Amino acid sequence: MTTATTDPLAPFADGLRLFCGAPFRLRTYTNLLYLLLAFPLGLAYFIFLAVGLPLGFGLTIVWIGLPILALVFAGSWAFAAFERQAAILLLGADVPPMLPPPSPVERTAWQRAGDFFSNPVTWKGMGFLLLKLPLGLVSFVSIVVLLPLSGALLLAPFLWGMGVLDIDGVVFQVDSIGGAWGCAVVGLVMLFLSLNLLNAVAWIWRGTATVLLGSDRFGAAPPAISEAVPA
Repeated sequence: MTTATTDPLAPFADGLRLFCGAPFRLRTYTNLLYLLLAFPLGLAYFIFLAVGLPLGFGLTIVWIGLPILALVFAGSWAFAAFERQAAILLLGADVPPMLPPPSPVERTAWQRAGDFFSNPVTWKGMGFLLLKLPLGLVSFVSIVVLLPLSGALLLAPFLWGMGVLDIDGVVFQVDSIGGAWGCAVVGLVMLFLSLNLLNAVAWIWRGTATVLLGSDRFGAAPPAISEAVPA
């Protein structure tokens, strides 16, 4: 009888492989694209909802607000559906469906409206759109600070002849080729750290999209297990 042994260093090796592989995975760059787009999209969603909802509710007293609110809710749903697809394609998120399977029974317009407003994804999706602005700002700032800083340090051997290295207003004195290559080593390490940190931010986005842009109760039912019929 043999007893299986596990390598105690295996988790460390897996973590190191994951850390060092960040620049060589396509998912890293789709994550970065998602993070770059998050802030401008979040700003657009916020303006749309911050203007549309108060305007619609404020004008309901003269009935004009009802079509405005209908447009806002329809637009919010469309934006949430777009965000769901973006999370699936760019982040690799496994987001549940937004709607239940189609009903075989024809439903009236009032029933469909009731289904829409009782659907938790209607409200969770709107919450996601509102979260997109603050979280998108954090994502955008993280990218525009970390990646240029890492890149500038990596390029230090090519810039050292200028005597100084100015990165986002921070001036480094680089007066030798040895110091420039030291900056390059720091930049390389910082690049790996930055990409892994940004992948972690994308992981937070992926989890948020999975929770808010779909509902597990709308997932496909497991296939029925048919009993064998004796011959």
